[in-house]
Amino acid sequence: MSSELYEELTLGELLSREGGTIKTGPFGTALKASEYTTTGVPLISVREIGHGTFHIDAKTPRVSEATIARLSEYVLDEGDIVFARKGGIERCALIRKRQKGWFLGSDGIRLRPPKSCDARFLAYSLQTDAVKNWLVQNSTGSTMASLNQATIGRLPILLPEIGRQKAVADTLEALDDRIALLRETNATLEAIAQALFKSWFVDFDPVRARSEGREPDGVDPDTAALFPDGFEESELGRIPRGWRVGSILEIASLLSGGTPKTDRPEYWGGETSWASAKDVSQSTSTVLVRTERTITRKGLHESSTRLIPALATVVVARGATTGRMVLLGNEMAMNQTCYALTSKNATPIALFCQMRREIAMLVNAAHGSVFDTITTSTFSRSKIVLPLPSLLSRFEKVARPLFEGIVLGTEAVDTLGSLRDTLLPRLISGQLCISEVAEILETV
Repeated sequence: MSSELYEELTLGELLSREGGTIKTGPFGTALKASEYTTTGVPLISVREIGHGTFHIDAKTPRVSEATIARLSEYVLDEGDIVFARKGGIERCALIRKRQKGWFLGSDGIRLRPPKSCDARFLAYSLQTDAVKNWLVQNSTGSTMASLNQATIGRLPILLPEIGRQKAVADTLEALDDRIALLRETNATLEAIAQALFKSWFVDFDPVRARSEGREPDGVDPDTAALFPDGFEESELGRIPRGWRVGSILEIASLLSGGTPKTDRPEYWGGETSWASAKDVSQSTSTVLVRTERTITRKGLHESSTRLIPALATVVVARGATTGRMVLLGNEMAMNQTCYALTSKNATPIALFCQMRREIAMLVNAAHGSVFDTITTSTFSRSKIVLPLPSLLSRFEKVARPLFEGIVLGTEAVDTLGSLRDTLLPRLISGQLCISEVAEILETV
């Protein structure tokens, strides 16, 4: 237990005494959607704000230098904390050095802490369940929960002396940095596998080389000999000689899941992971290693669900999260909101890489009365290039160790993430000393 004194006050009281500001993003009268661009700096709205992180992609709007010059008071600085103003009001994230200069959107509220505080400590404080619950309970709006500057100003916080703030922030930041590094490593491993798949089975680089009388780059002689040395016409255009065009179901078997009866407590909370479309859609990794709910062996055997082997099955969400997909990193069961595809050629990694490329077309071909839904006919009507099984097996031999590394990395991320979430509220509140945390991390 930390013996250091904590001061209890509100954010508004802290800012009034030490300096700092709270500011809402520009509304439509100041910044119109017509001013958004596809280049420039990211505009941070609710969509881009996560739990302690930002999510930036091709759909993120951007603003030009002219807009920044005109509305410079909305440019974000290192140390700012950005809240989601409506919708996901419990979400906020810290602007770090690499994000300095981004632009505050109308759906965001910026907290600029005083220099006397460690902004990282405040940002971590705002990620505790206690703060999230307070924000939800004190939000406004009858149809959609909303925040305003006054509400954030009333938010109660516990503030230790600056040395403790820095020590806590350093400890949690070290965990976050390790998690980020593991995720980057996982992304690199998958990118290597996907690049090889694209070279062999999409761009047909070895076939092109052989057709031109060259030795394929980066391919050993035995593997090169498995590729044909020319092309032929097909309904999908020119494909390697001897390959075919067919549906996904020619190379994969389609399985559905099931749900044990929910009114039978003896079926739930066991040792068997049970994947749903929610687990698939919320997975931050290529592989799924843990699920929100688990079932017992009794629930498994007395329902229509079944055990699916690890690194052998591609799981695709159907329904509202159509198109989200993962490779199962551990043996688990699943419910009926997902499809499982098992490779008929014992090449699940190749199947996953193929599905990564085909999923957008499958979603476009899906249909439903409320939202697009992938059905069995969606898979059976698909048209893909079918390489020779011997080449798929050779790819599997090369790519499988990469995905085994991704599984290990994902499990480490999961372990460190759970540890971080456990330590976070206890460190912020002073229940744990830094020395105690160091011992825990050493053990891990």
